[in-house]
Amino acid sequence: MLLSLTGCTKKSSAETSSVDLRLDVKSPFRFVAYGDSRFHDPKDVEPSDPAVRVALVKAIAEANPAFICFTGDIVYNGFEANDWKVWDSETRLWRDRNIPVYPALGNHELHGDARIGLRNYFQRFPGLKNSRYYSVRAANTLILALDSSLDEVAGPQGEWLNAKLDHVPADVDFVFLMFHHPPYSSSDTNVMAGGHAARPSEQALAKVLEARQAHAGYRLVVFSGHVHNYERHEHHGVTYFVSGGGGAHPYLVQRGPDDLFQGKGVNYHYLTVEVDGKQVTVTMNRLDLAAGKAVWTQADTVKLAAPSAVAAQAAGH
Repeated sequence: MLLSLTGCTKKSSAETSSVDLRLDVKSPFRFVAYGDSRFHDPKDVEPSDPAVRVALVKAIAEANPAFICFTGDIVYNGFEANDWKVWDSETRLWRDRNIPVYPALGNHELHGDARIGLRNYFQRFPGLKNSRYYSVRAANTLILALDSSLDEVAGPQGEWLNAKLDHVPADVDFVFLMFHHPPYSSSDTNVMAGGHAARPSEQALAKVLEARQAHAGYRLVVFSGHVHNYERHEHHGVTYFVSGGGGAHPYLVQRGPDDLFQGKGVNYHYLTVEVDGKQVTVTMNRLDLAAGKAVWTQADTVKLAAPSAVAAQAAGH
């Protein structure tokens, strides 16, 4: 499913390697971010809603994005060959339209025998060259996809991330980070219908990102999943989106005051990210199924400016 691309693989000192990809697009362009679809047997509707999955895939194809960032939990069980066959079948429309997909590993990809899960995963994304974390350069943006089952701030992945952030090209205005577990969430394991609280490892990563943002010439934006709903947080100049509304069994979120989206209920959705020079517009496209028909609303929209654009505006230019 991963189309493209030019890339070079760099070996790390431990369990994985990294690859750097480049996509030939120019600003303005649009991409999609979302996750937690849990592609699975359509007859089993408890883990994931097949009608929601299909409606989202169709709408995303019609949005004609330059690429799709998938924030993990692509399938329900990574070791299950049949779950991956459902992914193959239900997302055929994307392949027919030559839409590249850049995934991040979720915990469900590693369910059961992780070696089998990774084999199934990399078979679908051969352009990753078995890399569990990697980068993509697209116009004036840089995408850093992380594996949140590995240490994000130390070890080989942490060293790789620090090196990437130390050497962001001068013509990059936005650095998008994509990984499965969110650094901030209104969700909790004790809420009705289940949920996931933010873990210490991602909270530590957030501190690293926010310290860098204070002095960076680029804008940091984070896309995560894991919580089966939508959230938006901002801390010290870094914007965090939780986009886990891809069809998995929904979580009801009791939103805290720092959640900049206060919508209630179930939020099946995908995000469109419009990159236009030094401005990015992120829109949450919310899906409701009424009598089997898809009803779409734009439930949240935010505009984000590159630091240089903010400085120019402050100076009156």
